[in-house]
Amino acid sequence: MGKTIRIDAHQHFWRIEDGYYDWIDPSDSVLYRDYVPEDLVHHLKTHSMDGTITVQASPNIKDTELLLELSEKTNSILGVVGWVDVTGHTFKEDLETLKKNKKFVGIRVMIQDMEDPSILLSSSYLKAFKYLEEQQISVDLLVREIQLPVIVQLLREVPQLRAVIDHLGKPTIAKAQLDTWEDQLQEIASYSTVYCKLSGLVTEAKVEWKIGDFKPYLQRAYDAFGPNRLMFGSDWPVCLVAATYDEVVEIIDSTFEDKLSEEDKHKLFGENAARFYRIDI
Repeated sequence: MGKTIRIDAHQHFWRIEDGYYDWIDPSDSVLYRDYVPEDLVHHLKTHSMDGTITVQASPNIKDTELLLELSEKTNSILGVVGWVDVTGHTFKEDLETLKKNKKFVGIRVMIQDMEDPSILLSSSYLKAFKYLEEQQISVDLLVREIQLPVIVQLLREVPQLRAVIDHLGKPTIAKAQLDTWEDQLQEIASYSTVYCKLSGLVTEAKVEWKIGDFKPYLQRAYDAFGPNRLMFGSDWPVCLVAATYDEVVEIIDSTFEDKLSEEDKHKLFGENAARFYRIDI
């Protein structure tokens, strides 16, 4: 694959004044502010990251346009995961417009916000997912543990979908629950085109978390997906409500330090993301 590349496969930028981020409460002293590439550069240098995959933070195409605009000015943004209304009348046209930008690498479907995730199995959604499968467009799936059974059903309908499960499917780390989540994750991992992001863990944990809290989940993710389909993602700046960027990296480093070969560490910290998102390195 050439030189080793290190990629943070999941982080966000936003400008509060744009008004697209209604999930961020004005009382949130950490997140209710602008986050732009200049705020991240120190962390990337500290951890020898060559760049990032920047992911949409609002179900609004204007948010995606902002990220693509930033990517044209920022070399460290290697790819942008955007948003389109997959059941909208202009779905295909919107995708074609986004694909004209070389930094566009896929879309994200924000399932966690759906009151009834079974809507994914409706004809309109299945039609869209089958088109994404046919076109081999990468799809991030933002989903909670309780919604994973629907993802299993979805994959039975679109078994070649190029998908990645964000944040390990948001297991209930704060309550140390494993069994149901693990069973669903293993079935999802049986689909060879599906990857998983080791991201977003600290915000699912107890306030006073310790590294050991995450190890059972990380080990089971590794057992399910193996070394070739896992990606490190910081989920910065969202992670900052529970941990520093350094701590997020340390959780992954310390868990796998003695368990992975150098080759597999390179995969986890960049090469898998480059392959999944088709980053030209």
